[in-house]
Amino acid sequence: GGRAVGLSGKDDRTILARKMVEHDGQPVDLGFVGEIVSINPDLIAMLVESGYIPVLSSVGVGEDGASYNINADHLAGRLAAELQAAKFIALTDVPGLLEDPSDESTLIRRLSAREVRARIADGRISGGMIPKLEGCLMASDGGVERVHILDGRLPHAMIMELFTDTGVGTLIQR
Repeated sequence: GGRAVGLSGKDDRTILARKMVEHDGQPVDLGFVGEIVSINPDLIAMLVESGYIPVLSSVGVGEDGASYNINADHLAGRLAAELQAAKFIALTDVPGLLEDPSDESTLIRRLSAREVRARIADGRISGGMIPKLEGCLMASDGGVERVHILDGRLPHAMIMELFTDTGVGTLIQR
């Protein structure tokens, strides 16, 4: 098995954050909910290069030393970009992006980042899938060529997605 190392984004100031004061153009006060200012991937990269599997909690640190809870999907996408990952795989509890969220048979197998943005803008994507797709777009915008959304409940989902012609989830390409 692999050797995991648990980290917080506060460790070595890996995630610099600030208090979230606006959401969707509206002022908000969500306590210690924050947004990413920057990511220093050096510690993560060093651990990976040394054969470890970093497990990073989505807590960042502000300039003032305060801790901020960061959206984990956003962090994952931004971190993939910072690490110049070849792929980004988001495991979730649905088969992928669905045309009809109540019907798993409407899985969208492949679409572009541009199509994802259009679907968010016109309301075809809503609710909890938006932050997940925002994280996927952060990875794609940061240079990750292939972004996958897979059902983490499905045994061997990553193998089936990566090593079959049709895959089992949604592929987002730049």
